[in-house]
Amino acid sequence: MAWYKPWAKKERAAQLASPEDMIAVTRAQRSGGKIPITNETAMRHSAVWACLRLRADLVSTMPVDVYRKVDGIQVEVPKPPVLVTPGGAQVGIQEWIYSSQVDLDRAGNAFGLITERSGVIGPDGRGLPARIDLLALGDVTIRGRGSEITKYIVGGTEYEPWEVWHEKQYTIAGMPLGLSPVAYAAWTLEEALSAQQFARDWFAGGAVPMAELKNTAKTINPDQAKVAKDMFNASVANGDLFVHGNDWEYKAIQAVASQSSFLEAREFAMTDIARFFGCPADMIDAAVSGSSITYASITQRNLQFLIMNLGPAVARREGAFSRGLVSGPRVVKLNSDALLRMDPEARARTIAAQIISRTLTPDEGRALDNRPPLTDADYAQFAKLFGKAPTTPTTAATGAPSP
Repeated sequence: MAWYKPWAKKERAAQLASPEDMIAVTRAQRSGGKIPITNETAMRHSAVWACLRLRADLVSTMPVDVYRKVDGIQVEVPKPPVLVTPGGAQVGIQEWIYSSQVDLDRAGNAFGLITERSGVIGPDGRGLPARIDLLALGDVTIRGRGSEITKYIVGGTEYEPWEVWHEKQYTIAGMPLGLSPVAYAAWTLEEALSAQQFARDWFAGGAVPMAELKNTAKTINPDQAKVAKDMFNASVANGDLFVHGNDWEYKAIQAVASQSSFLEAREFAMTDIARFFGCPADMIDAAVSGSSITYASITQRNLQFLIMNLGPAVARREGAFSRGLVSGPRVVKLNSDALLRMDPEARARTIAAQIISRTLTPDEGRALDNRPPLTDADYAQFAKLFGKAPTTPTTAATGAPSP
């Protein structure tokens, strides 16, 4: 992604790289840039992958509902095709939301090309999007002045802002794009991936020599060293013995990768990365040793995650869908109840309490468990098993209780 300088005095300012690219360049100049941190390379770290997967999994599996207010009450209405198969027949809403959520969480932006429009006129006077083909982040650059985007460029082709679907998060005033967590976590990611690469090279035998063969009696020249090395390799290649005098000493080099400080650094990197990507460390199996977080139930844990971590992202997406994909007084909701599923016993107690308090009817409670309404035969069986339900006594005109 790229944009023009908002502070340039000329009408057409010089094009700049994105914050992610600029941070990568300055980091490479300082440290040699052995591991460039990009949206793709960042996903090589298990903590990044786990955070992106967890958030996208949950958001994409929340049912999408459309409501309209009637007499002050929200009534569910049919969904437009763009909220069922937004990417055409081959790309359903779950896949579409998953892919775009991954881009939002790692780069702060998600782009799509609006390829079809419906006959319903939106707030901009054009037909509402009927199909949105998501775009790869690396294929999109933008052109603009200040905080206004004037052109999107995709594969060398220019598009007007109304032709492109653009969602963003982690925004700041005056910036036309959302901030990239990968860019701001670049130092942490580089350290973590460097440690990961070192461990890989170590166990593959490429980081440092696995052992040393030393002559303790005399100094040998390079030619003699090569002969000794070839003789040693020829002997041990097939598991045979290497025979030598008392002037040679074989010593295996101890693995630095096994030291506790190295392992602690890798563990800390996972929790640090989790902070950047908005996930509790324990939810991606990266809790720091010695820390403990306890919850009375799994429902409370999920509620805390929804409110503190996932809720804002869900609300932003609901707002974007409501503004750009439906018309008039309709609003789009992502049903987060799927995240707050309770165990069967707690669920039964909750439904029973709502029925007793008369905020839920028995038939509505049964519908939550995908059961049909009670029939007269069902009520007769309940009466036979438990007796008739007690009724509230009535009073006569004299005020005396009825018999």
